[in-house]
Amino acid sequence: MFRKTKDFLIDWAYESEATLNIIKNINNDVLSKKENENVRSIANLCWHITITLNEMMNKTGLCVEGPDEHSKAPTSIEEIILAYKKSAASVSEQVEKQWNDDSLLEEVNLYGENWKNGYTLSVLIKHQAHHRGQLTVLMRQSGLKVTSVSGPVKEDWAQLNLPPAE
Repeated sequence: MFRKTKDFLIDWAYESEATLNIIKNINNDVLSKKENENVRSIANLCWHITITLNEMMNKTGLCVEGPDEHSKAPTSIEEIILAYKKSAASVSEQVEKQWNDDSLLEEVNLYGENWKNGYTLSVLIKHQAHHRGQLTVLMRQSGLKVTSVSGPVKEDWAQLNLPPAE
């Protein structure tokens, strides 16, 4: 749980940039690809990450800009990138403008539970990281390059003159 807005803003800058860098490696050819009926398409997963930013944060009373939570995923990765960038920037702007450290201790009912705003910010980052992991697996299965986030990816090992991890 975050107790300082400054701490969230620092983490969010890194996390949202990491997500954006991964999404930027996707091309339109694989957006609708699904490995099987039990997984989301790459487009739907990217869109879910994007629409959750305003869907979750607006439930706390903030006014984060973004696409409607019930909207369908665009068919263009460029549209997804623009929407994600706008929503991610809006999260930062709204937290910085509307909340202070005391606001992080205020509780709001989200998803049938009372969550402190600082906890909601933590969940937002964890939710994004969770789906970012799923996204990288789908990207690998589609033959796309994956960028590092919390450590090197396979391709980075060679640049570090290390054998790839098994």
